[in-house]
Amino acid sequence: MDVLEAINLRQSIGKVKPDPVSRELIERLLSAAVQAPNHYKVRPWRFVVLTGSARERLGEVMAESLRQRDPNADGEALARERAKPLRAPVLIAVGVDQPSLPKVIEIENVCAAAAATQNLLLAAHALGLAAMWRTGDAARDPGIKAFLGFEADQRVIGLVYVGYALSEPLPPARPSYEDRTVWQQFSV
Repeated sequence: MDVLEAINLRQSIGKVKPDPVSRELIERLLSAAVQAPNHYKVRPWRFVVLTGSARERLGEVMAESLRQRDPNADGEALARERAKPLRAPVLIAVGVDQPSLPKVIEIENVCAAAAATQNLLLAAHALGLAAMWRTGDAARDPGIKAFLGFEADQRVIGLVYVGYALSEPLPPARPSYEDRTVWQQFSV
């Protein structure tokens, strides 16, 4: 698939089949992800791949996190939270290292990890997979970060759900760049 075609046709797809995704395909996604540009070649991204019962364990941690944030959360809300990681057969958490060199600033690392995540999403589309990048409270919760193996000071910029689409998606309606672009020309 041509890269421009992948960029223009890729879309977030939240409804996927429970069918497993092979480790080979997941590794191809991760290999594409790490081709992202990054300042000073620090490779600040971290990936945690959850499949099988690891998703169920994450669901338990997510439900407990919700219970701690909202002691009045009822059983239905806790069950919804517990089920979130089960929406796809593969969940890839994307974390970001804090700068380790004085010349690196945090936003550069976050941008590099976001570029890696976009590469992952484009690769998923090109390989016939459906994917959705999600964040929310789970991405900021210290208990969830600890469960995933991230340090307290690391950011989790996304939980990427990956699987095979339940149905063929319609071509996405994309906004134009025109209302977000200013052209300036300077004469010498």
